[in-house]
Amino acid sequence: MNPRSDPAERTWPAVSVVMPVLNEERHLADAVRGILAQDYPGELELVLAVGPSRDRTEEIGRKLAAEDQRVLVTTNPTGRTPQGLNIAIKASQYSIIVRVDGHSLLPSDYVRAAVETMEETGADNVGGIMAAEGVTPFEKAVARAMTSKLGVGNARFHTGGEAGEVETVYLGTFRRSALERVGGYDETFARAQDWEMNHRIRQTGGRVFFTPRMRVTYRPRPNLRALAKQYFHTGRWRRVVGREHQGTLNLRYLAPPIAVVAMTVGAVAGVFGFWPGWIVPGGYAVALVAGAAVEGRGLPPSAWARLPLVFATMHLTWGVGFLTSPPRLGQPAPVKPGESVQ
Repeated sequence: MNPRSDPAERTWPAVSVVMPVLNEERHLADAVRGILAQDYPGELELVLAVGPSRDRTEEIGRKLAAEDQRVLVTTNPTGRTPQGLNIAIKASQYSIIVRVDGHSLLPSDYVRAAVETMEETGADNVGGIMAAEGVTPFEKAVARAMTSKLGVGNARFHTGGEAGEVETVYLGTFRRSALERVGGYDETFARAQDWEMNHRIRQTGGRVFFTPRMRVTYRPRPNLRALAKQYFHTGRWRRVVGREHQGTLNLRYLAPPIAVVAMTVGAVAGVFGFWPGWIVPGGYAVALVAGAAVEGRGLPPSAWARLPLVFATMHLTWGVGFLTSPPRLGQPAPVKPGESVQ
C-alpha cells in the first residue's frame, strides 16, 4: 500500500512520543502542544520523563497531563537524558517511538512524515533537520552558526541536503524492535547518546535515514557560557564514542582538536619570539571574520557582530573538550565496598 494514500484507505500505526525533560519551564508547554496538535491520523501518546528540575517543569508537565489523557508523566530520578529516554520508552506502549526534546518545536506534519518515510524506506530510524532558530541577537548568531558548514561541518541534519542513508540523525523516530535489538540507549553516555545508538543500530544491520521533510525547530543556548558548556561536553563525549567504537572518528570530528593544538603551539612559539607562530591563530581569526561576513548575510547587525565569537566558542570548546576527555569518562563507576549492584 502506498504510505501516502488517503488516510481513510489505510491503517496508520500507533505512535509513542518520548520526551526526557529537565529545567524546561520556558519551552515545555509549547513543545507539548506542538506534539498534541500533530496532523496524524493514527493513535498517539506522549510520555514525559521528568528529572529533578529546579523550576516548574514537573508542575507544568502534570498540568498538561491532567488536561489531555494522551500525556503520561513518569519520573527520571537521575535527570540524565539516556536514563530518561529508557524510562519513557519502557513506559510507552506502541511500536513506533518518536524522540523529542523539551526545547524542540515540531511542525504539524512531523509524525506523519516520519511514519511515511519509515514505511517507504524500511529504515529502523528516520530523522530530519535540526532547524536552529533564535530569538535574541545572541541566539540568532548561534542558530546561524549551527546551520552552516563553517560552524558544524557537513552533517545533513544541521545543514540540510538530499534524503538518504546517514550515520546519525537529529532526535529520531525508531522502530521499537530496533531499540529492543540493541538494548536501548547506553546510559553511560551522558552526551552523544544519539550517535552511539545509531552506530549500534547500523552495526546490527539496521538503516538510519535522513529526510528534509522532517524539520524540527531547535532553540539554541541563550548565552556564551551555556554555549561553551554545551560544546565542551559534546567534544568530551564524542571522544568517548571514538574510544568505544574504533574507526568512527573522521576529519570532521578531528578538525577542532587539531585546530586547538595548532593555535596553541603557534601562540606559544610567537610568545617566545618566533613570530611566524602567530600566523596560525591570526589566520584562524581572519578566517572566522571573513566566514562570518559570508555566513551572516541577512542577520541583524547585532547578531552578525556576535557571529565570529560564536564560531570560535563552538570550535575551540569542542576541541578542548575532545582533548581533555578523561580516559574513564563513560566507564561504569566502580562499586564501593558494601554497595549492592542493581
